[in-house]
Amino acid sequence: MIRGIHHTAISTPNMERALSFYRDLLGMEVLSEARFSGDTPEQVMALEAVDVYSVMLSLGDVRVELFEFDSPTPVTMDESRPVCDHGFTHICFEVTDIDDEYRRLQEAGIRFHCPPVGVGELRVTYGRDPDGNVFELLSP
Repeated sequence: MIRGIHHTAISTPNMERALSFYRDLLGMEVLSEARFSGDTPEQVMALEAVDVYSVMLSLGDVRVELFEFDSPTPVTMDESRPVCDHGFTHICFEVTDIDDEYRRLQEAGIRFHCPPVGVGELRVTYGRDPDGNVFELLSP
């Protein structure tokens, strides 16, 4: 029986830049840091010569694991990848005041697709982390 989602993982080419966003700007707490290499991660990830640095973060019930691979060499993601492409599309953060968060993050250099808009009883906007991964801000 599946009990729930434990975490979402994101591969980044620059851990410090990713931490500046997820930890410093969004306020996520670092739970653990680890380096993985050898047979077990190679088997689990179906990769060869794995050497990866991992940081697990949390915010409330949400956990995000960041990976920075030294090996194998990752393929660079298009930072403007459309959200309609198959695969991971976004992670959503619920906020108390979407206008304040939008303004604060925009002032920190984070780019958004648009200002917050109404969708039914919600207000939402999509933004991009420093690597181009899409995140959503949602306010009831």
